[in-house]
Amino acid sequence: MILTLSAVALFGVLALVLLRGRHVGPFSALVLFLFGFFTAGTGAAGTIRAVCLAVANAARQIS
Repeated sequence: MILTLSAVALFGVLALVLLRGRHVGPFSALVLFLFGFFTAGTGAAGTIRAVCLAVANAARQIS
């Protein structure tokens, strides 16, 4: 579990740097894929799903 959490932190930082620097390419796609893969295996997956559901419900209420 410790390895998974550190991988999530590493890929999260890399994804943020790549997105803010507007670097687009195969490497950034791989980093974002691995970030999602490792995040799905942690306890954060439930929280992320709940946030996405709340945002989707809020967007439905706007229109």
